[in-house]
Amino acid sequence: MASLWTLLFQRSRHTTYARLDGDGICLGFKQCTQPPGNSGWVQVTEIQLAWLGRPLPASARVCAHANRHWQRRTLPA
Repeated sequence: MASLWTLLFQRSRHTTYARLDGDGICLGFKQCTQPPGNSGWVQVTEIQLAWLGRPLPASARVCAHANRHWQRRTLPA
């Protein structure tokens, strides 16, 4: 029954992005369902106001998901 409720009241998932300048300094944050069209935005795990005006920590960035084509290829014996 719980899955029925999640289907009926499904929320769009918002992803968090940070805007960086040319030196990697955090200028702002944005949460949206689609990636921002402008350059300078990187996906981050969360919003931390302490990052504003400072270099973004490497641990804050979300790595892009690798495509799964490697799982379908055949490997030599």
